Amino acid sequence: MAVRLPLALSLLVLSPWVWAAKKVDLDYHVRLLPQSDQAEVRLTLAQGSAVRSLDFDLADGSRYSDFKADGQWQLTPGKVTRGLWRPAADKASLTYKVRISQPRKNNTFEARMTPSWALLRGDDLVPAARLDQQDGIELVSRLAFELPSGWKSVETAWPRIGKNRFRVDNVSRLFDRPTGWMLAGNLGTRRTRLGETEVTVASPRGQGMRRMDVLTLLTFVWPQVQAVYPRHPGKVLIVGAGDPMWRGSTAGYESIYLHSRLPLVSESGSSPLLRELAQMFGRISDDDRSDWISEGFADFYAVELLRRAGGMSDERYQVLHDNLLKVGGKVSSLRGEQASAAQVARAVVLLQELDREIRLQTRNKRSLDDLLHSVMRLDKVSTKEFVTLAESIIGEPSKVLQSDLLK
Repeated sequence: MAVRLPLALSLLVLSPWVWAAKKVDLDYHVRLLPQSDQAEVRLTLAQGSAVRSLDFDLADGSRYSDFKADGQWQLTPGKVTRGLWRPAADKASLTYKVRISQPRKNNTFEARMTPSWALLRGDDLVPAARLDQQDGIELVSRLAFELPSGWKSVETAWPRIGKNRFRVDNVSRLFDRPTGWMLAGNLGTRRTRLGETEVTVASPRGQGMRRMDVLTLLTFVWPQVQAVYPRHPGKVLIVGAGDPMWRGSTAGYESIYLHSRLPLVSESGSSPLLRELAQMFGRISDDDRSDWISEGFADFYAVELLRRAGGMSDERYQVLHDNLLKVGGKVSSLRGEQASAAQVARAVVLLQELDREIRLQTRNKRSLDDLLHSVMRLDKVSTKEFVTLAESIIGEPSKVLQSDLLK
């Protein structure tokens, strides 16, 4: 006997495309203005009624100015300045200016614009926002740059879809915004494909960036990177410049900033580049005063990736281990909102000990890599959750993690 399905269920079975989200374009247009050390940013919604509101976090509000909006715009000053945009129903735009250069202490810069280039974070071009959109809507985001006369190119961590144009699509976020490190101007660039990932190393010309050295080190360790991390991005961008940029390194979305004077492998045996690579691939967020977890993992794998690739002897590894013990010898607790250098050093030693314990107790069937994968699946990880995950892998309570360092 034939079974008749209810009409609504029949439509669901026979016509799944009926339930597909409606796509609405969200275009970001960035015009760089070196004469005023600013960028003019324009957000354009093809259909403003698709979005009820965008509520922006403007930090202290000092970097953003000249807001113009189709629809309603409300600026609320305070310790954290908020900007609320309720777009007009039809095609709607929000335009504003943002100051690019970010001075730090000691006359250095975290982001900088000069007459011939700009190095910045996309996170600052379009600040974080809470998106309230209509049901059944999917925003399709694109980023386009308008460069000053004489500037040759622009690099971002996003897939290129045309001249100075990029597709912005982050599956982990509802509001797709162009985050990560970006570089524009008269650039020197080197590219290669490592596994499934297109790697680009770029810097302003004349800044002393050792682009081929960076690519060579990455090529050397990449098989180990692929073996450790399950997520293989389609594109990674590494940018750098010399003084007066900050003499450090830091990771962003699928991107890394590396000062051109930093050694690729330091005298201690660790690598600033590999550390940020581990931070970028891991994407670990901490909770409950557990910053030691993400920082410890990053430093552990900065050494471990190089060691597994054959770039560090057992003797050199032991010297590094002894130095970590010395640096972190007086640490009584790893807990805190922001781990100090001494705490991170001691955290790496603890992770080394934990790795040996896991391998021993599982007869070398499991390792710290398995714990890393478990931690990466969490939105945030606390010390308590870390211990629980480790002991589930070991199959019994961990002697290493009974340390007072975790209390």
